[in-house]
This record gives sequence, structure tokens and C-alpha cells, in this order.
Amino acid sequence: MTVLVLGCGYVGLELGRQLTDAGERVVGVRRSHSGIEAIEEAGFRAIQADITDPDALSTLPEADTVVYAASSGGRGADAAREIYVEGQQAAIAEFADRDEPPERYLYTSSTGVYGDHDGEWVDEETPLEPTTEKTEVLVEAERVALEATAEAGIDGTVARLAGIYGPDRYRLQRYIEGPVTEGYLNMVHRDDIAGAISFLLEEDLARDEVVLIVDDEPVQKWEFADWLAEECGVDAPPKRTTEERLDDADLSETARRRIETSKRCSNDKLRDLGYEFTYPTYREGYRDRIEQFRASNA
Repeated sequence: MTVLVLGCGYVGLELGRQLTDAGERVVGVRRSHSGIEAIEEAGFRAIQADITDPDALSTLPEADTVVYAASSGGRGADAAREIYVEGQQAAIAEFADRDEPPERYLYTSSTGVYGDHDGEWVDEETPLEPTTEKTEVLVEAERVALEATAEAGIDGTVARLAGIYGPDRYRLQRYIEGPVTEGYLNMVHRDDIAGAISFLLEEDLARDEVVLIVDDEPVQKWEFADWLAEECGVDAPPKRTTEERLDDADLSETARRRIETSKRCSNDKLRDLGYEFTYPTYREGYRDRIEQFRASNA
């Protein structure tokens, strides 16, 4: 199987490593020189191209599967639309028009599409209720990933990712220093995102479907922060309620809506499909970072 990873960044690099180790052919596409170097260091083929440019897309090689894992870099709704909606539309149109189009297409989305569910459980069947202009764009992007591919005769899959953590993204200091605002965290380790996507592709699962990729245990931020502090051997961080955080006059509207959003994401579907997590919860996922912290502060 040849897999083309468009926007081969934090998740894409690990996905490429895992697929390459499994004997698959992987090509990673990035725009920057540093991105190309990162792909080459990860051990698979790199192509430098701007995936929002149709002319650049036309130069990319054929593939059995296209993974669209691009990021808007935390920017606003306009940037998200350019990358997630318009970028996908261009990519799907390009590959659908080829003599040998890909069989599969997978798009990495976000659990931000759910909106607020007052701390209740959500899954793949839960109606989407985006709360910001940007998350409305994410919902539209999921429709593109499933509907535009179907029209083109390509099997689309949406991998809906929870909050990503892992090497260089543990944000340990943020939680052990505080203040920590209450609410649920839905997390998944980078290696399990890559592992789950590899599993879906290699086992030929979830065609024309949405799959939530999240670990076994959503956790309250206060509980998580206290656990981290205890494991790191430091005092528990200061806390603040949602109301206290919302009283901050400098809080942006986007941040306000995010704070008001609460849910717990279920991975029952992914588990039922047969995926086994390397890091089932944050306890296993943070172990190496905690040991590193303790060693550096001994």
C-alpha cells in the first residue's frame, strides 16, 4: 500500500514511521524546508509542496490512500476554511480526476465539532453542535471528507481526534503550576493517533465512516492536575472555577466558548473495531514525562 500524507506534521510524522515500519510505502508532503528535513529524519520519502496550491497538488505521485492531516496552526476561522475546506476540496478533486485515483481518503478532524454537552458522553452518533465560527468550519470539513469523496467514488474516513499530547506537547508546567480551570479533558497520545489510523488503513476498516480517536478515560482537569503534581512530587496547583475564569475581562470570545464547552468522548467504536492502545489513559501516557521531570529536579 502506498500512503500519501498531505500536511505531514506532528501526527503525520509518527504515522509515516509506523506505516514504514509495517512495510508500507509512505510519502510525506510539507511546505517548509524544516518539514522536509523532519520527514527525511523519520525515514520515509518527502516532497516539498504547498497542498493548498492545485498546481502543486498535480505534481504529487499516485497513492492507494491519501491522508489529509494538515493543520491551520491554531489560527482563526478563515485560515481553517482555507486549509480544511478549500484545501480538501482541491486535493479530492485532483486525485479523483486521475486515471488511477486512490481507493481511500482519510481526514483528521477534531472533537471540537461536538459543542457543549454539559459533561455528558458523546460518540460518533451524537449530533454535532459547533459553538464557534472555527468549529463550524470543522463540521463543514468533515462533510467534504465524506461527501466529496463519495461523489468521486473514493471511500472517505473521518478520524475525529481528541486533544493531542505526546513528545514536546505534554504541557506539564501548565498543569502543575496552574491556575487550572475546571472542566473535562479528552486526550489521546500522538502514538495512539498514528497507531489507530494505521490500524484502520491496514485492517481496511471504517470506510465511509467517522471514528473517534480518544483514550479510555476523560478526566476532570482538577483531578488530572492534582495527579500530575503528586506524581511529580510538587504541591497541588491553584484552581479556579469556570465562573471565575469567565469573569476575566481579557478573555476572548473564542476562549470563552471553549471554556463553556464540556463533554466526555467515548472510544467504544474504536475499541470494538479491535484497536489496542499503547497508552490507554493519561497515567501511562505521561509516565515518561513525569520521570523526566523528577530526574531533572532531583
